[in-house]
Amino acid sequence: MTMAPRKPDPRQPRVTIEGEVLRQIRQHARANSKTEVCGVLIGAETGNTLAIRARIPGLNAAQAGTYVTFTQDTWEHIYKIKDKEYPEERIVGWYHSHPGFGVFLSDHDTFIHKNFFSSPLQVAWVYDPHSDEEGCFGWSGQRLERLEEIQVRDDKGGEGAGETGKPEPVGGVEEEAENPPPEKESDVGPPVWLGWVLTVSSHLLLMAIAFVAAWLFFPRPVFFFIDVYKGTLIQAPPGTRLSSDGILSVPGYPEMRISRPERSVPQQPPASENPSVAPKGDEDKSRKEQNAPSRP
Repeated sequence: MTMAPRKPDPRQPRVTIEGEVLRQIRQHARANSKTEVCGVLIGAETGNTLAIRARIPGLNAAQAGTYVTFTQDTWEHIYKIKDKEYPEERIVGWYHSHPGFGVFLSDHDTFIHKNFFSSPLQVAWVYDPHSDEEGCFGWSGQRLERLEEIQVRDDKGGEGAGETGKPEPVGGVEEEAENPPPEKESDVGPPVWLGWVLTVSSHLLLMAIAFVAAWLFFPRPVFFFIDVYKGTLIQAPPGTRLSSDGILSVPGYPEMRISRPERSVPQQPPASENPSVAPKGDEDKSRKEQNAPSRP
């Protein structure tokens, strides 16, 4: 036996709400998931049909425990936005959140609806951001009831496929599958002492290379001593140095000054100023010749 679908109560208003308005209500409630938020619904009435086309958040609303109240500042803000952005529309209801305690109208909610939203087509939208449940309450005769049927309208409906002008997103599921995210490195690593050993070894190796390079490219002089008695050469001990001022330093012996022999230059006798005066040797020879007896 097949049961016929239940027909909606003709006394309840037929409500149509824009999908964008639903998204804004949910976003408002999720941004304050621990306290209640509220706002009003903007739209139009036609016969028994109610069309919700926008919403205005209720700023500066009074929050007390598990309920929220519209204050004077809240109403001033609501009417200021409505007159500026929706001058041809009217307030067709209100919305508020129930964070974590379900979808229903409490006694306080019923009091607000009866005193501020008493028109036959005005509704109350309730949303629980914790369970993501929502519902709409309206007048059914003299009673407030949860509406059995609600239509959600997409304001972008009728848009042709491929006419959005948006490019295809770069990348996709296949690229993500080909390039899986890198695995996290394991926390287990080499022991600490091994790192220290490698560090010290690398420093010692660098020092050895530097020493060999200095020995090859910067040679040091080697000193030898001469044994005058034996006529042999004796290499000076390591660390022997000869300074530029002639100081010889030999490990284990006092410093001594080395005097370098100077080369003597033979002096030439001065030339005689009077060329007529003969040298002394020639003078003696002439005298002997004068004293010699002459032959008859």
